[in-house]
Amino acid sequence: MDQHRRHAGHREPLGHRAGGLQAQENSGKMNRKQLAILIVLGAAIGALGLYVSRRNAASYQSAGEGGAGKKLLPDFPINDVARIDIKQDTNELNLVRQDDSWTVRERYGYPANFQEIGDFLRKMWDLKVVQTEQIGPSQLSRFELSEESNGTNAAIRVQFKDKADKTIKAVALGKKHLRKSDSPSPFGGADGFPDGRYVLVAGGSKDVAVVSDALSEVETKPDRWLNKDFFKVEKLKSIALTHTNATNSWKLTRETENGPLSLADPKPGEQLDAGKSSPAGNALSFPGFSDVVSPETKPEDMGMDRPIVAKIETFDGFTYTLSIGTKTNQDNYYLRMSVAGDFPRERAPGKDEKPEDKEKLDKEFKDNASKLEEKLKQEKAFEKWTYLVSKWTVDPLLKERKDLLAEKKEEPKKEQKPAATNITTQPKITPPPVPALEPKKENKPVEKKPDSDQ
Repeated sequence: MDQHRRHAGHREPLGHRAGGLQAQENSGKMNRKQLAILIVLGAAIGALGLYVSRRNAASYQSAGEGGAGKKLLPDFPINDVARIDIKQDTNELNLVRQDDSWTVRERYGYPANFQEIGDFLRKMWDLKVVQTEQIGPSQLSRFELSEESNGTNAAIRVQFKDKADKTIKAVALGKKHLRKSDSPSPFGGADGFPDGRYVLVAGGSKDVAVVSDALSEVETKPDRWLNKDFFKVEKLKSIALTHTNATNSWKLTRETENGPLSLADPKPGEQLDAGKSSPAGNALSFPGFSDVVSPETKPEDMGMDRPIVAKIETFDGFTYTLSIGTKTNQDNYYLRMSVAGDFPRERAPGKDEKPEDKEKLDKEFKDNASKLEEKLKQEKAFEKWTYLVSKWTVDPLLKERKDLLAEKKEEPKKEQKPAATNITTQPKITPPPVPALEPKKENKPVEKKPDSDQ
């Protein structure tokens, strides 16, 4: 028992515990060292950030800095803006608000990009001055702000008007402010890249303001401001093309949403090439348009008097009819579309459907039906317009029938036997061998015998 007590009361000598204390001390030293490194790194990063900030600010430094930090358009009532006029030299663009939507007047009242216009108005409301410069009228041309400048060097003049067509605010956008990069780009741009713009506010200070936004989106191009939402073909079931030449027409169908396409009514020897027909299966799944055409354009000027017609049906019950006209010099095609929808009004109960599942399934069916009706309503709005679409958008619809078929493999040609004739063929006679010639004997001279008398 005493022995067990001695062992039980045994304490590890201090020398054996020193290793643990030493490890803790080393760990403490390492933590302090790491902390010191982090502090140094933090200071370096802070100094770098300060340097970059000052360098950016230095790129705007000029003779005057009055007004820096203030709003470019103080008290700008963006909710009262009902029209935006953008002019540059002889080019003009008018964005007009009608009820809760915006339209492009130079595109026959076609809907404008509501989101983009809203972003532009909010940007102008919040835009702040980085610096100002006192510039005389004779120097305005240097900053592309002179009234006399023309072409691409002319200022872009923007007017914000209310419903009564009264100007609320007006600005002139001049030359873009460029900042040179420390490391030159291999793609050029030696003059730097735009990081701001020179702006002159009408009716305000005569000083030219510099803002920290290049405002590159402000252009007089009408197609730049169009709402580019378009129809979208989903769950394609069949696609039929009617060409002006009936021999080039074709129709492809599929049994299921993800099933393979097959050629309808194939002619003897015709076999569909899956690789060639695959693009047609995804036709118009993400279509887009470049521009809209004037409603006054004559059908014969667009090839709409004899168009290629595509009829597309989907598993959701949509039927699209597209008329494709001629190609323009810019490789765009004229296109018109119409859409119809035939959706089930009631859900067919499934086999062995449980009562507790009925309410959930009915709700899903109703929600889906509402989405289909809304999609149909939105796409119906595209029917009254003629669009310009890119070649790649309609390329799968321009294929001729032969372009979708597999190439026929040529059978190897059989050796042809000579045709039989009435001429009797004589048996081939083998001539006898030529006898060998005997070697020619040489004539030796006759030896003379001596006379016997001598």
